[in-house]
Amino acid sequence: MFVCLDPGSADSPSTPERPVGAPPLPRPSFGERIIDEAWVEAFVRRAPQLGVTSSGHHNDNHVVSLTVDMAQQLGCVAGTKVTVRVRRREALPVVIRTWSDEAKILGALRGVLPHVPQCLVKRDRFAIHSYVEGVPLSVVCGNGKPVDTLLIKALAGLLAAMAGIKKRGALPVLPADWPRKNTDSRGFLRMLAHTADRQIRQPNWPAFGGLFAALGIPEDALLRLAERVPVMSRRPYSLLHADLHRDNLILSYSGDPPLICVDWELASYGDPLHDLATHLVRMQYPAHQWDEVIEAWADAMRQISPEAVNGLARDLRHYVAFERAQSVYPDVMRAAQSLQTSTDRKSLDEATAKVRRALEAAAEPLRLDGVPDQREIEQILFRWQAVRRDRHAPSVESSSWSPDPRFPEYADFPGPAVHDALLAEGAAPAGRVFRGTRHLNSVLQVPGVAFPVVIRRRRSDACRRERGFLSEHAVLRTIDQAQVAVAAPRLLALGTSYGGEPFAIHTYVGPPDAGRPPDHPTHGLGPHEADGLVDQLCALTWVDYTGLDPAAGAGDYYEWLSAELVGLVRDLPKESQQLARQLGLPDASRLHESLSRFSVSQRAPSLLHGDLHPWNLVRRDDRLALSIIDWEMAVVGDPLHDLVRHLHLTPTRPEIRERMFRRWERAMPYEYTVGWRQDHRVYRRFEIVRSAYVDLDRLVTGADLDLPNVRRAVDSYAMTLAAAMASFGLPIPATANPYLARALG
Repeated sequence: MFVCLDPGSADSPSTPERPVGAPPLPRPSFGERIIDEAWVEAFVRRAPQLGVTSSGHHNDNHVVSLTVDMAQQLGCVAGTKVTVRVRRREALPVVIRTWSDEAKILGALRGVLPHVPQCLVKRDRFAIHSYVEGVPLSVVCGNGKPVDTLLIKALAGLLAAMAGIKKRGALPVLPADWPRKNTDSRGFLRMLAHTADRQIRQPNWPAFGGLFAALGIPEDALLRLAERVPVMSRRPYSLLHADLHRDNLILSYSGDPPLICVDWELASYGDPLHDLATHLVRMQYPAHQWDEVIEAWADAMRQISPEAVNGLARDLRHYVAFERAQSVYPDVMRAAQSLQTSTDRKSLDEATAKVRRALEAAAEPLRLDGVPDQREIEQILFRWQAVRRDRHAPSVESSSWSPDPRFPEYADFPGPAVHDALLAEGAAPAGRVFRGTRHLNSVLQVPGVAFPVVIRRRRSDACRRERGFLSEHAVLRTIDQAQVAVAAPRLLALGTSYGGEPFAIHTYVGPPDAGRPPDHPTHGLGPHEADGLVDQLCALTWVDYTGLDPAAGAGDYYEWLSAELVGLVRDLPKESQQLARQLGLPDASRLHESLSRFSVSQRAPSLLHGDLHPWNLVRRDDRLALSIIDWEMAVVGDPLHDLVRHLHLTPTRPEIRERMFRRWERAMPYEYTVGWRQDHRVYRRFEIVRSAYVDLDRLVTGADLDLPNVRRAVDSYAMTLAAAMASFGLPIPATANPYLARALG
């Protein structure tokens, strides 16, 4: 669409047009021109009435026909079409920029690519470019549609022509962090990842960090991607357009040349394979055309710069992966911003679908721990946007909720406080949003409430093989009502919010300043902390568990525990079972036989936490020393098992281990400790065997690898496997692949 301001309209002076064929007026220098921002804004004021052209990353582009007075300013003929590019003040930083001034880029290209637009005027917030006659490719061949073979060859020739521009001196000065060698492909890609983090992720993190954290994108995702860039073939650097999609390709009316590139604001200088990758992704070719485009590019490139094709088959995927990884940031932010004015069903569905596509594309290159399902993404987007809308127009829907009637509200956290917490949830910054193995946790300070709280929501992408048996909500209420010396969170509210999504609100047991992360004893417990944890395990024997599990205490706990592990191994995915066989681990039936050879003494049962790894312990400044969180694996059983499992999951010095056992034996009534000296080795062996299967499955499936407790476990898998095989009395076999066992080490 064109915004043509008629030279003879009321907005134009009455000076007659220059006759056809008359020589152009002398073009004044930049210093003599009186064109300023106010003049241009007045000039395009009628644009909304007559139509506005497309918007770029940071600009609104108006195609106008010059009035007589403006033509005189520019030394052009009245009626000449130009493109007025006006920078949007509210535009988000969502792109990588090598150079800040597009005018200098176009000036450098003037003698090399004569058909690109030229900058006629440049000011802080606007620029006036010469207009390229033609029609955008997107108009005649929209995204996702196949592109004609001849057109693909012409596009490949265009990219190859750019690759012929290798002299840095003709281009603006490059940033200081640019790779020194003009053939360092690996350095270029690593620099791109660092630049994307600095120019896109960091400026937007204060506003969008909480949203990204809720969606499962960690703060250091791009930096970790940069660390993983492998060695690549060397290719000579050249000019890159870096944004060659269908809107930026103009099919000229004259056909000479047939294709012209516009919008050079993201141009760069580096590995030409990067230009091919961004072109492939942003053009949105059908999947079956990718090979055709790559082959055409290679053929054209061999004619101009044969070295640019080095390592094409191996290295292109790394640039494609980077493009999909960095695109998740603008795609998610734009989708979220699209909901600022409306969260009707159509808008929410479109934004949700866009976010899900972006997450699925970025999941592998960023190594995301799963992708939330469509329903969870919708709820995350709704919560994030609701708090921003409600600042201006409060909505009942945004924070409405239905309480669970089984859990009456607390006096110090009534219904209105729940309402305020739900409203504030969407505004939680990234530093207060934590993803656990099963939950998304948002830490909040609710107005009028003296203590911080945490909202817990079940993750749709959670993958945990080990089952939970008791309701965490019921366990926390039972501990609270028992008034025993156990530092567990309090359950403040339970219910469903927007769309029927379940949630729970607990007291937050981290630092009083909710802005600081909780302090976990990741390197092991000190003496005071060891004493505090043992005392709390002893206090759990005073909790009446009959309301949680009336059948608890019946049967043999170790026998039941063994049956659960055998069932877990039997239900592992085929890929995990196959690798387990390769490593010599017994299958489910043989595992049952092995575990059945052992037994333990019958001790009085009590409530157990069930998963006392260091990240479920939070340091506190009182006699108890530690708070115990995440009670989802709670069970009623042998109290010795809780202590042994903690010692298995936590780095523990020998003297601390002995201290904990001595204190536990002295503090516990005899019925809870009888025979423990013989039996703790049985539970120790059981935990080693369980880890061998569970951690192997995590390695194969990639589940929860972003969580620190899981990461530490799988990083030491070689030792776990060796210990497990020794407990079975089996050697680690020579596998079909002799490097497999070495790789695990």
